[in-house]
Amino acid sequence: MSVQPDFDRFSSLQRLESEEFDVIVIGGGITGAGVALDAASRGLRVALLERDDFASGTSSKSSKLIHGGLRYLQQGDVRLVYEALRERKRLCRNAPHLVHVLPFMIPILTKDGVVSKKIARALGSAMWMYDLTGGWRIGRIHRRLSSKKAFAHLPTMEQRKLASAYLYYDAEADDARLCLTVLRTAADKGAAIANRCKVEGIDSTSRTSHSVRVTDTLGGNSFTVRAKSVISATGVWADDVRALDEKTHPDTIRPAKGVHLTVPWKKVRNDIAVVIPVPKDRRSLFVVPWISNGDGTYQYTYIGTTDTDYKGPVNDPQCTKDDIEYVLAALNASVTTGITVDDVTGVWSGLRPLVKMDDSAAKAGRTADLSRRHKVFASENGVITVTGGKLTTYREMAEDAVDEACSLLGVKKHSKTKALLLHGASGKRSSSTQHDRHLDGRFGSDATAINELIAGDASLGDALIPGLPYFKAEAVYAVTHEMATTLDDVMTRRTRARLLDRKACARGAGEVADLMAPLLKWDNATRDRNVAQFMDECAREDAAALVTEAEFIASSTPGTEHQ
Repeated sequence: MSVQPDFDRFSSLQRLESEEFDVIVIGGGITGAGVALDAASRGLRVALLERDDFASGTSSKSSKLIHGGLRYLQQGDVRLVYEALRERKRLCRNAPHLVHVLPFMIPILTKDGVVSKKIARALGSAMWMYDLTGGWRIGRIHRRLSSKKAFAHLPTMEQRKLASAYLYYDAEADDARLCLTVLRTAADKGAAIANRCKVEGIDSTSRTSHSVRVTDTLGGNSFTVRAKSVISATGVWADDVRALDEKTHPDTIRPAKGVHLTVPWKKVRNDIAVVIPVPKDRRSLFVVPWISNGDGTYQYTYIGTTDTDYKGPVNDPQCTKDDIEYVLAALNASVTTGITVDDVTGVWSGLRPLVKMDDSAAKAGRTADLSRRHKVFASENGVITVTGGKLTTYREMAEDAVDEACSLLGVKKHSKTKALLLHGASGKRSSSTQHDRHLDGRFGSDATAINELIAGDASLGDALIPGLPYFKAEAVYAVTHEMATTLDDVMTRRTRARLLDRKACARGAGEVADLMAPLLKWDNATRDRNVAQFMDECAREDAAALVTEAEFIASSTPGTEHQ
């Protein structure tokens, strides 16, 4: 098997056209990335095809939490929580540069300083159950906080409503960067990986002989990739890929929309994550501090996630007026600073690929009540689909999918990813300064390469977008080492600049495009087109925020496309 030392699109395309693979993975989100890594680490010959950019769907639009899911425990799904907390521990160990322990506070609210003993006891029991189910695995257990200590963690809350709180622990990670890192680890293990490769068809001559027809949407040429097995890990597009194989649309996915808002940290001033209730609803939202200044303060706070049934186009979910009003109403019911839509600096909206398990689930009134369990199955032609699940359990989902492929192929190769360090986790890393902590938390040992770029050209140490934490060198590295091919790739996923401050990104788009243009050999027309497309996407977010969900769906073009 040829080994690909670099994460390089050109060499991957050459391999895709010339080699035959054991496994083709369709979909470059976190599940597909995990499948590619699991298969490649077993010694299988692996190719991965992504229609757009890596993590451009749900895998860059999550709550960015690596957690068991306290609410799933409350719903009685102890097994799911146990498995997720076990995977959380593995991620903390295998990717210590990306996954960090995060304290969470659940305030116990009351009127007139009196809290129901029944409510407090029930919440305390849930905390103990969470710890015993696996929360203890990261060396922390929950504890009760006094009203005074709880208020110190969220000083914008109305103190008279705060009786006490519970403190427990989970973890956080930049979802898009985690996905990219898993893909780079798969490439380190020999996988041929390419974005901007749209699957047009799947032809099977037997259950272990497949041809996948592909169009390179950058170069415009079409080619066929041959493999013994195909695994679709395409999230909310899973049914569309199945239709290419099965010639009928199975309608098994029920998308659930999740929305997050970013606001300036000074409007909230929480130094840990806080779980707040949604008034007159059974849901709650996370309020998470984002981009540490290194002194106990932060630059931003994000709030989410919602969990609602979604009927619109899956290629373009947007944060609408309804979404913003819902999140801000919940936030303002918990803090006293009167946060308005004018304070919102960034938004993101993603779709969870929930599986319609049966008729009752399909008719469930709330997507929040649908299971987050994953499902793996093979069609009559032997094409495997893995769907459902959640960010935290991607590795386990991938293992189950590759186990199915190995069974079809008649090979005995066991998963090796439980203790496999991800790219950048090994080697010497520095965190002595804020500069070092920023790069270490995004690149691990690869931070050395960023610093070398800055050493060679001091201007690359300047801010990519004024006021945001990213360096120009990170955009250069994204193009040369991380397969970024568009301005949006850099602004939205290689960095999270657009999620932090969309207007600042729009102002700086031209300068970032000028930095990328010579690296990607863009002519003036291509450079201008990239800027125009990015500005159009920003404008669409602005426009969606002014209309209701129903108005947005009515104005959208129907239809979905496969990965």
